[in-house]
Amino acid sequence: MFTDGAEFRIPTFKLLKQDGKLYKSAKAPDLDKDKALRIYRAMVTTRILDERMLAAQRQGRLSFYMQCTGEEAAVIGSAAALDDGDMIMAQYREQGALAYRGFTIDEFMNQLFGNEMDYGKGRQMPVHYGSKKLNYMTISSPLATQIPQAAGYAYGQKLRGEGLCTITYFGEGAASEGDFHAALNMAAVHRVPVIFLCRNNGYAISTPAAEQFAADGVAPRAYGYKMDVIRVDGNDILAMYQATQEARKLAVEHNRPVLIEAMSYRLAAHSSSDDPSGYRSKDEEAVWREKDPILRMRLWLESKKWWSEDDEKQLQENMRREVLETMKRAQKRPPPPLESLVSDVYDEVPPALAEQFEKLKAHIGRHPDEYPKSAEHAKGGA
Repeated sequence: MFTDGAEFRIPTFKLLKQDGKLYKSAKAPDLDKDKALRIYRAMVTTRILDERMLAAQRQGRLSFYMQCTGEEAAVIGSAAALDDGDMIMAQYREQGALAYRGFTIDEFMNQLFGNEMDYGKGRQMPVHYGSKKLNYMTISSPLATQIPQAAGYAYGQKLRGEGLCTITYFGEGAASEGDFHAALNMAAVHRVPVIFLCRNNGYAISTPAAEQFAADGVAPRAYGYKMDVIRVDGNDILAMYQATQEARKLAVEHNRPVLIEAMSYRLAAHSSSDDPSGYRSKDEEAVWREKDPILRMRLWLESKKWWSEDDEKQLQENMRREVLETMKRAQKRPPPPLESLVSDVYDEVPPALAEQFEKLKAHIGRHPDEYPKSAEHAKGGA
């Protein structure tokens, strides 16, 4: 008998209500006070960083920015459930995972301004973070490329037998790319320890989810690859943490890849170049603002007597001051030395590249007023 599957729906796993109380019969995951506060501080840090840096972009101090606003629980709740040795391959809205792992405000700012202390040496767009020490693969702009890379990296982890896994984040729009399907198929066939975490925030830039797929979201696709799957309330920090904990166990202990679909909402614009008023209403946004994941966790912490209004006030004041002061320092730092353009591209700079670099230095020497900082930092420059 044929069926169109129209009535098939995957339920959403939930633990924590918006008022900070657990649903009836729900049990909170084993999360101690220190870790819970580490998670919450990372959420608040990410929100404040996003607010300040978008303002900086609007002031012309920064060329570009992307916010995580509204999706902090999906990102940080899942990252907190991992081992610090697990690899994170992000899309571009997962700065919260880095904040949780200990990426400092200085490190964020150095990357955003591309100064001499930027790990990427100013070669990447703002928000394209990377940290070898924190096992966070450098972000790249092309959509969905990190998904098959995660499957391949996890295959290497399996062969090494390190007891680690890889998690890769992407939006529901990226799940429409061919790379998504190639990655899930490879992971399922080779049984690799990888977690595919889809942040279904409702929009692929301006395209609503209803215009992206006819089926029940992204989660049902896992069945086609014989893969474990769970749909989670992406604004529920406890549900995200527990779901990822269980997914990691399946991945590491049984080499079973897992797809997690986190249902959330992008409260901010897609990027600083986007105007969401052209494709969604303020009323729609207001509904989701009432589901703020940070407020939900704060109310839960307060119910456990782990947090207070004074704690909140102090954290907000300290973080806002740190972000502002660090931004001012980062802006004053000079750009990377000019020769860093070619110094580590190859083991030895090939003749053709060396010739191009000499021409660049000569050009800067002829127009010093156009490239004052670069000229100052070019060894052997004119």
